[in-house]
Parts: sequence; C-alpha cells; structure tokens
Amino acid sequence: MEELIQFIAESIVDNPSEVSVNRVEDNNSITVELSVADEDMGKVIGKRGRIAKAIRTVVNAAAAKEGTKVRVDIK
Repeated sequence: MEELIQFIAESIVDNPSEVSVNRVEDNNSITVELSVADEDMGKVIGKRGRIAKAIRTVVNAAAAKEGTKVRVDIK
C-alpha cells in the first residue's frame, strides 16, 4: 500500500523528494500517513477534497483485494 500511495503522491506534487509515507498498524486496520511539502498540500487534497478522496478510493480498492482495511491520513 505504501508504494502505491508514494507513487500517486509523487506523480501529483512539484517536489516528489519531500513525499514521505509512514505505516502505522492498529489492531484491525492499517493507517498510512502521507506527508508532502506545504506548497504541495493543495495539489494532494484538491478542490473540495476530490484528489484526496480519489487516492483513498484507489487505496481502499487495492486493500480490499488483499482483505485488509487501510486508512489514509494526509498530514
């Protein structure tokens, strides 16, 4: 999952070197924290959160194939 999120985020932002992805495992789910440069935050979130929602949708579809639950937090 982390690689997928990293690839998507690096494709969107102007500063791909500042993209970082951290995985935090809870009891039943996995939380993936995405951090980007401050000036790229708007590009990752998008108008009315459309890009962020699309990223979450793609990640949830990939996680469903593996039978896991993944939550994406944009920091």
